[in-house]
Amino acid sequence: MVIFDNDGVLVDSEPIANRVLAELLTEAGFPTSYEDSMCRYMGGTLDRVRAMLRTETGRDLPAGFAERYRARLIEAFERDLRPVTGMAQVLQALSRRGTPFCVASSSPRDRLGLGLRVTGLASYFEHRVYCAEDVTQGKPAPDLFLHAAVRMGVDPAYAVVVEDSVPGVDAATAAGMASIGYAALTPAERLSGATRVVRDTAALAAELGLAIPG
Repeated sequence: MVIFDNDGVLVDSEPIANRVLAELLTEAGFPTSYEDSMCRYMGGTLDRVRAMLRTETGRDLPAGFAERYRARLIEAFERDLRPVTGMAQVLQALSRRGTPFCVASSSPRDRLGLGLRVTGLASYFEHRVYCAEDVTQGKPAPDLFLHAAVRMGVDPAYAVVVEDSVPGVDAATAAGMASIGYAALTPAERLSGATRVVRDTAALAAELGLAIPG
């Protein structure tokens, strides 16, 4: 089985999400550049961002921050979100070969569903969509990936996770799963804990043993 992360792997959402997050954090009195947000927060939940800021500054995010972030993000996704180049072909090839696959993401379910719908990828997954809301602990804990394996009826030893974030790779390792670090935006050296590291969907397809049109 192949388990896909969503943001930055299936859909090209990380630049959008981190631009919006950096803008809102700065407005809230936590000066943050886009580059800072990509480096520090990519692949994590808003709760993780909140906890990091509380530890570092002793201050909490203002009331209503999550709601403002969600509203601005939905607007940006509806306008700008696209699938990662070549990912639809990878999913088609997995389907043709009969390899089971699913998505397991730290995103809230509504944001995850929006991203898959806007990019046209939702039909590839149907009900095989799992998110942080399904478990007590999100990434880097293994719970979400183990939950996906149980729901899919696959032994974790026979699963491979495609991830572009350090927390995601750590979660795969903790779950006893192989992982492919997708280093399109994340520096490859940060994903060195993955079983393999690739830089684009052509290399991902090759790692999965898939033949996709050039």
